[in-house]
Parts: sequence; structure tokens; C-alpha cells
Amino acid sequence: MGIKVITASAALLTLTELRLHLKIDTTLGVHADDTLIAAQLTAAQEYCQHYTQQSFGDQTLELALDDFPVGGIRLPRGPVTSVVSVTYVSTASVVTTVSSADYLLDDYGPQAWVIPAYGLDWPEPLDTVNAVKVRYQAGAATMPGAVRAALLLIVGHLYANRENVSAGSLASVPMGADALLDIVKDWSQ
Repeated sequence: MGIKVITASAALLTLTELRLHLKIDTTLGVHADDTLIAAQLTAAQEYCQHYTQQSFGDQTLELALDDFPVGGIRLPRGPVTSVVSVTYVSTASVVTTVSSADYLLDDYGPQAWVIPAYGLDWPEPLDTVNAVKVRYQAGAATMPGAVRAALLLIVGHLYANRENVSAGSLASVPMGADALLDIVKDWSQ
């Protein structure tokens, strides 16, 4: 099983919000570190999504499996908003799209699943790696406040500490980024 990001989410915070948090003077409209700050936000978003196993901001993901499982296909990194397609390599070595009428998205629990429609089973794929692919849209419509606060803390830390090591002693801030992200983390992983 593997998952690939097809289309990443846009920036979850604006440069203006980040400059304000970092206490950067922008009276000239731009700052020499704007590109660095944008890159640090991207890294912070990737960390938050990896740590929580959740998606923030609209993005397209693709899950690859070697075979259809018995029953449903669990879609990681929710919340899942829609299924774009379910494809498989048929036993005749042809990539085939499963009709959207032949499956359902079950998104009522903490985990989203794609399940065969009532009375149907999954088709038989070719016995090969990544024979089954599910492409779907994921990402919370609104970003939780805890995630926003964690992003600001992480970008602030990366901006203030630009090297891998520090001459001083660094300690984690109580109620820091990980503690905030624990609120929305997918603990079923």
C-alpha cells in the first residue's frame, strides 16, 4: 500500500499572518526572508499532516493497493470529501475504471471507506503491484484552530533556529505544536 500526493494543498496561512507572528517589519511591502518563510510554511504543513495523518486544505491523493481487499478500502489522511476514481489493472492487463455507481463513499466515521455498492463485489485485478488505485479529494474545509496555532509555532521555531544544532539549550514548549496537533491526530493508525 502506498499513497501519493497528486495535488498538494495551497498555503494554509498567508504571508501577512506569518510576518505578523514573526514580528517582521513590512513597511516596505516585502521582506528579504519572504521566500524562506514560505518554504518554512510548506515544511510546517507537511509536518502537521504527517504527524496527524490528516489532510488540511483541499488536496488530491491517490492510494495504490496490490489487490482489492475483502470489503471496503480504508482511505488514509482524511477527511475525505469525494472519490475521483477507482481504477484497476484487469486480468487482461488493461487499466479499467470502476463505475461510480458500483461503489460508495462511507465518510461518517473517523475513517473514510470506499465500499462496493449493495450486492456487488470488487472486480478481479491482475496479480501485480499497485494494480488498484483510488484517487480522492481530502482536506478539512476549515482549518482547526489547533492546527493554525501549531503552524505558527513551527514556522516561528524554524525561522528563529536556522541550523540543525544550537549553541544554547532548546526545550520543547509546554502545549507546543505536538500537543496542539494531538487534538486532531488520527490515533487509529
